[in-house]
Amino acid sequence: MIKRLIGMLFISLACTSLVNAEAIKKEKIPEKKQEKAKPIAAKKLFGFVLKGADLKAKAIGYYTRGCLSGGQPLAVNGEAWQAMRLSRNRNWGHPVLIKFIEEFAKKVKEEDGWNGILVGDLSQPRGGPMLSGHRSHQMGLDADIWLNEMPDKRMTYKEREEISAVSMLDKTRLAVNPNVWTENHVKVIKRATQFKAVQRVLVHPAIKKALCKAAGDDRDWLRKVRPWWGHHYHMHIRLKCTEPSCKAQGGTPAGDGCGKPLDYWFKLLTRPVKPKKKPKGPPKKPRVKDLNWMPKACRVVLKAGDPPLLKARQLNEEIELPVRKAVAKAEETDDKLGELIESTETDSSVKP
Repeated sequence: MIKRLIGMLFISLACTSLVNAEAIKKEKIPEKKQEKAKPIAAKKLFGFVLKGADLKAKAIGYYTRGCLSGGQPLAVNGEAWQAMRLSRNRNWGHPVLIKFIEEFAKKVKEEDGWNGILVGDLSQPRGGPMLSGHRSHQMGLDADIWLNEMPDKRMTYKEREEISAVSMLDKTRLAVNPNVWTENHVKVIKRATQFKAVQRVLVHPAIKKALCKAAGDDRDWLRKVRPWWGHHYHMHIRLKCTEPSCKAQGGTPAGDGCGKPLDYWFKLLTRPVKPKKKPKGPPKKPRVKDLNWMPKACRVVLKAGDPPLLKARQLNEEIELPVRKAVAKAEETDDKLGELIESTETDSSVKP
């Protein structure tokens, strides 16, 4: 009898253990939440690399979403040009762009009555999105040329940082200022359009209107000159794609772009400003444009030579370049660029 009771007790305990085990399986045990690494903005990765990629020259992607392989720096001083805002380190471009600027500056000096040109932003050493300012200029095929004539003297570093470009607009901001706008401005802008490599030249609508008036019967070149917001103190010259890795921009519309197309721009400039509506609900977090937003080939461009990365996670992107350079020398960081690129890889990478 006792043996039978002991046997029944063991069976009961075994059954209870099985039931408990099954309950544990069904029970959802909360897993430890893993903190996702915050995506690093592509503009930080590109903006904190100080040298070009020692690779074959290529414009990759598109003007507003791409990068530059094998970029070259434009010399700070040339026979007919001086580079401005040197602290930005944006005097890099595709070899085709560098050659164009050198030839364009020479022609302006020899034939258009200017001492030479002042060159603003081109691209960063490896192209890509910039820490501030431009949305384009990412492939090394865009150049900002100031509408100030180059002075007779060679400017100091400080002067290049502090001197401002001159606006061509009058007080109404709907017409050029006759006190600063000259016939030579017409010649210089026209000169830019004469190069086959140039895809379009962007200027303020008021400047386009002045060019339409000054052109006379020779109007073919006006087709390349396109009105765009801003651009009243510089012209933005964009070159055509140089290789298959670059996505071309659509061609310019037929005609000279004067008349009705230009009238539309002045309607935009004079329309009343509507008050901004308050957004409903909590503000949406802006999407971080990391490397997954860019062409895959841009990872190779960034990794080339495995350059040390400035502390992209901590370093404030508003810090001026001279300070960033000093930080770069002080911190040969363990944080290699290649490691950061690999840590951001996903299957959703954008193809060029």
